[in-house]
Amino acid sequence: MQFDVSAAGFLVGIVVGLTGMGGGALMTPILVIGFGVQPLAAVSSDLVAAIVMKPIGGGIHWRRGTVHAGLVRWLAAGSIPSAFLGAFVISHIDGDIDTLLETILGAVLLVAAISMAARWWLGDHRRDASDSEATEIPVRRLATLAVGIVGGLVVGMTSVGSGSLMIVALMVLYPRLSTRRLVGTDLVQAIPLVGAAALGHLIWGDMSASLTGSLLLGSVPGVILGAHISSRGKDFVIRPVLIAVLVLSGAKLLGASDEILAALLGLALAFGAISLYRHLRRSKRAARTSVEQQRTLEPADA
Repeated sequence: MQFDVSAAGFLVGIVVGLTGMGGGALMTPILVIGFGVQPLAAVSSDLVAAIVMKPIGGGIHWRRGTVHAGLVRWLAAGSIPSAFLGAFVISHIDGDIDTLLETILGAVLLVAAISMAARWWLGDHRRDASDSEATEIPVRRLATLAVGIVGGLVVGMTSVGSGSLMIVALMVLYPRLSTRRLVGTDLVQAIPLVGAAALGHLIWGDMSASLTGSLLLGSVPGVILGAHISSRGKDFVIRPVLIAVLVLSGAKLLGASDEILAALLGLALAFGAISLYRHLRRSKRAARTSVEQQRTLEPADA
């Protein structure tokens, strides 16, 4: 057992349970950059570990009713076959697979970071009026199927995207979905998606049993903790850190210099600070408005 890998898995598990994203987007570059694992082995082991991690987080949200079952069905219809195809394609490419996979991972991580920033921005402008899990939201079938196909292909090739990319697509397609339902729906739809990708990597990839076991030792309690928190509240606290980590990991995999990494870190932290300030300011304004409304109603009640 590699207990340093387990510790990293615990932290990533919390992020996955809390936000519905960040499993492959964080764990794979941590394994490649931090622990020197070969990219194909990192992708394969991370996907197999996610077979256990995703159902735990998704199960907690399912019991609390924060899952849109219709979206899960149409996403799975597209993602299952394309994830299996992605695993086949990446494992049958000739040449220097590790270098190619590092390049693909780096590009996908940067896209994931931009997507998360967009999700955060969109989330800041969304109305919370449809926060009730009882709200019936119709499924846009063809668009949802397309998201499943594209997302499944990316996950099958890189292990990244089951949360970080697809949850953003869900937010764009379904702006009335509450944060809790977005996280819950994404965690549940990722179960068959990750299962198909992991099966492909078990057949054609380079899964390490010891590495996978070490990941599970830490990630399982982490995702339980994170899912319990996210099923009751919102996830704005973790997002600036997550975006910064994704930007740095993606740039590092693409061979960016230390100067570029420092500049990117500064930009990511600045974006996080500004967005967090806007969120806190809006919360204070809402609280002040609520107090003023109560004061206005008091004479009438008397």
